[in-house]
Amino acid sequence: MSIYFELEDLPKRYQEQVKRQKRGKAAKVLEQLEPKQPKEAKYHNEKTEVDGIIFDSAKESRRFAELKALEKYGQIHDLQLQVPFELIPKQLDENGKVIERACIYKADFVYFDKKGNMVVEDVKSKATKTKVYAIKRKLLLYRYGIRIVEV
Repeated sequence: MSIYFELEDLPKRYQEQVKRQKRGKAAKVLEQLEPKQPKEAKYHNEKTEVDGIIFDSAKESRRFAELKALEKYGQIHDLQLQVPFELIPKQLDENGKVIERACIYKADFVYFDKKGNMVVEDVKSKATKTKVYAIKRKLLLYRYGIRIVEV
């Protein structure tokens, strides 16, 4: 047995509640029908593609092009992208279950100069020099003795 009634038959406090519920359902249906707009990037960067590789920013893609040219002319060698460095290993409980994931720093670029020295580069802007980045930079220096070159 179903009971149907008009919205106006309800007390005012319930009318508002029903209106909110209807708006919520309608909004969900509209969201499903409309194509999702891409979210704006956290640091207002724009993803860019170079040589089939998608970079997080135009600045990073320009630096990649510069490094590729340096590598082509023998100034650097073994250019690598997004190289992970484990700063703190994962933490396990007494049963071997992971209770904390490893802390990883991913370098934008790693390469070797003419003298054979490893260079770790990170493309930075004022917005991306966060407190977390500063801690990871210090941990990389402490654990591996590597100083990050900020471009």
